[in-house]
Amino acid sequence: MQHVRLGLIGDKIQASRSPDLHRLAGRLCGLDVSYELLIPPTRGETFDTVFDHCRNGGFRGINVTYPYKEAVLSHLPAPGADLLALGACNTVVFDSSGPQGANTDCTGFASAFRHRFGDASPGIVAMAGAGGVGKAIAFALVSLGAVEIRLCDAERSKAEALAAALLPRADGTRIVICGSMAEAAEQADGIINATPLGMAGVGGNAIPDRALEGAGWAFDAVYTPEWTEFLSAAREACLDILSGYELFLFQGIDAFRIFTGHQVDAETLRRELAGCELREAS
Repeated sequence: MQHVRLGLIGDKIQASRSPDLHRLAGRLCGLDVSYELLIPPTRGETFDTVFDHCRNGGFRGINVTYPYKEAVLSHLPAPGADLLALGACNTVVFDSSGPQGANTDCTGFASAFRHRFGDASPGIVAMAGAGGVGKAIAFALVSLGAVEIRLCDAERSKAEALAAALLPRADGTRIVICGSMAEAAEQADGIINATPLGMAGVGGNAIPDRALEGAGWAFDAVYTPEWTEFLSAAREACLDILSGYELFLFQGIDAFRIFTGHQVDAETLRRELAGCELREAS
């Protein structure tokens, strides 16, 4: 059986389900997959050192998560115009021509949205966070035909940089920078958290409850826990929910295909992951 060595570089990833996803996907495809969690601060190493360890240590590929999705671009010899415009990478495969990057957060969000909402337009969307995952989601929203994307980030310069990157590809989608989520959410159809607030080990909530008034759907990029304070409030407000777990699932399927060349059925993998959770809980 072919062995495939994979890993994830990021901070606060102890609760990540990525190892289960890739190992189970491997089993479905007849592959022996190992998947390691690589946390630079815990290892007492820099991101650059950990990346080099993976590149030179027999890894087929790695996922990259917060806060390294932008920093990894400098390690790619030829990232490509689309990836450079997006400004963030979460998937790297090592081959004979050097590290090759992709952003499966972008493709994964688009797939998750279509799986949940069909051909509906995202409409007017208010999004907190313009970092790595926020960039990917914003580009996906453009591809999905969003009417307007309202960006809000604690560092306004990040929102401005993302807006500048989006404008040449906006294709009719209006891009607006807002000073607060309350302002961004006024008469918005969708509300998105693309910050790390709410994730295990971080906590908090970037979305004030009043921002949910009048909205139709909500998405949280955080998936550990799946039901964050934000998504729980959105459910109470009767919004249609797209959870971070859906992004996790679909971006993982795209990354696995890049790593191995194998396409995994989403519903089959979902059932396998659910069974794994039940076994762990028993």
